[in-house]
Amino acid sequence: MTDVLVPPTRFARWVENFGARHGSFSLAVDSGALVGTAEDGSSFRASPPFGQQYAGPADVASYLTTCEPPGRWGVLLVRKGGFAIARLRGPEVVDSKVGQRHVQGRTKAGGQSQQRFARRRDNQARVAFEAAAEHAARILEPVGVVVTGGDHVAVEAVLADPRLAGLTVVPPFLTVPDPRRAVLNQSIGDAGCVVVTVVNVE
Repeated sequence: MTDVLVPPTRFARWVENFGARHGSFSLAVDSGALVGTAEDGSSFRASPPFGQQYAGPADVASYLTTCEPPGRWGVLLVRKGGFAIARLRGPEVVDSKVGQRHVQGRTKAGGQSQQRFARRRDNQARVAFEAAAEHAARILEPVGVVVTGGDHVAVEAVLADPRLAGLTVVPPFLTVPDPRRAVLNQSIGDAGCVVVTVVNVE
């Protein structure tokens, strides 16, 4: 079983290629997703982006109408080394911020030195997360849904800020390195992809 991110503009071709690899197949709608099952037993399950649910006919063209981005949405990426935030209107970025914070790496020292180092490192991470939450509260305030990524613990620490309580986090969770501008741009594209879970039968 494999998850792949497919841009909506490429999804019709992806389905055609699935048929070319596995033979004739049928389409069905199940629990908000489009499901394809091939004659060789292989299958895929395509979940629309932004946590949306599809309930229309079992054809690709109709399905793609559910894959449009919301009117207002956001991206929030956080790791100990930094954060990246964007607010979007449809496909257009209207505000963003990328920031880096220094958080010391691990030390091989032991005893009290290691404990002091761990406390310092935790304090640095806390300050970094507070800075990310401050910018997130300003940039993401008008949005409803947000796609997150980076480090789960770091993201949860930022989302714990009461000012962000109104956000609805939707899949997928994006696994990214320390956020930089290029990482944010790539993540915005990935956030709008169809999440396709593929089961190939050899």
